[in-house]
Amino acid sequence: MPATSLSTTRRELIAATAVVGALSLMPGTLSAAGAGDSIRPFAVSFTPDAITELRRRVAATRWPERETVTDDSQGVQLATIQKLARYWATDYDWRRCEAQLAALPNFLTEIDGLDIHFIHVRSKHGNALPIIVTHGWPGSIVEQLKIVDPLTNPTAHGGSASDAFHVVIPSMPGYGFSGKPTTTGWDPTRIAGAWTVLMKRLGYTQFVAQGGDWGALVTEQMGVQAPSELLGIHTNMPAAVPKEISKALHSGDGPPPGLAADENHAFERLAFFFTKGLAYAQEMGNRPQTLYAIADSPVGLAAWFLDHDALSYELIARAFNSQPEGLTRDDVLDNITLAWLTSTAISSARLYWENKLAFFAPKNITIPVAVSAFPDELYQAPRSWAERAYPNLIHYSKLDKGGHFAAWEQPELLTAELRAAFRPLRQN
Repeated sequence: MPATSLSTTRRELIAATAVVGALSLMPGTLSAAGAGDSIRPFAVSFTPDAITELRRRVAATRWPERETVTDDSQGVQLATIQKLARYWATDYDWRRCEAQLAALPNFLTEIDGLDIHFIHVRSKHGNALPIIVTHGWPGSIVEQLKIVDPLTNPTAHGGSASDAFHVVIPSMPGYGFSGKPTTTGWDPTRIAGAWTVLMKRLGYTQFVAQGGDWGALVTEQMGVQAPSELLGIHTNMPAAVPKEISKALHSGDGPPPGLAADENHAFERLAFFFTKGLAYAQEMGNRPQTLYAIADSPVGLAAWFLDHDALSYELIARAFNSQPEGLTRDDVLDNITLAWLTSTAISSARLYWENKLAFFAPKNITIPVAVSAFPDELYQAPRSWAERAYPNLIHYSKLDKGGHFAAWEQPELLTAELRAAFRPLRQN
């Protein structure tokens, strides 16, 4: 049985309780809902054999020789990935993460012919603001687990009842527990439209959206589409690079004259990423199906995931060198293990092939936008760029710490940012 398969009895139970489970967790009864609009409870469970096989494969890894340099310029270093593998094969406990996932309300619903998985946690506070939060790559719903309770239960985390959110966290198509597209077309624009369908299907007539990495692109496309129910969006990876900056980056001529210090710093970070950090994206954007090795080797998958960007890799490497900061060894392996057990290495990579949008180019969004600029992001967006990109900028904050995976690395900071960012949009 595949690792994500449910037993026949479990499937029958889910089918029998779908209507009850959906209505008990929704703010109101759906009107004119057809069979394809049903919301079905989903049980997070993997077989013991799947875990045993994972450990066997990790232990059986055929290792290459060590890199010929003393830094990470050739990629993920042998010492780092071997430390990861030893911990993964022996002491790491997936069941801890599985229990954490299973403790939350998980659901499936079919949108545009594809099953979409999502977590839906409603706050006990009646005036809570609905929010849909989207992960990125190499990510999953694991990225957002640390912010669920602070957002839904703010009074237990230093906030007030007026800061409460109802939280929806979907797995993108081809990621985690969502269905794997069998035809082309599931790009960020289509996903953005599906998220609006999802929020309306849950009965929400007003909501906000948040995202980073691919989640930022999807969330910004929601802003472009601007459905009437969407009050505003928040991004921690803004698409705010001006045209003249983009032109200079691609020409290789260096930064334009007259840049402020924060703009010049952003330019340098982008120049480094475009010249040194895009190998993984280029391969997945052009030939995702070729990556059979990451579907066959858990250590290969882990190395591929670790090599996203230089600062994230340094953060993760420190975690496996007994210097955790923001992310622990378990955090890192929770995310990788979910991708392995759901066999989504290739299906998630295809999003790069599907996408035709420029990640960092402004998208002409006119609805309210909030920006949190973290210092170790691919670039820390200057306020001046954000103001140009978003004519309705309602919040900008330049953080002192945190990187690409904001919800995962700095959940307290991101929670505070979301409370402040969306406060002006709440209906009192």
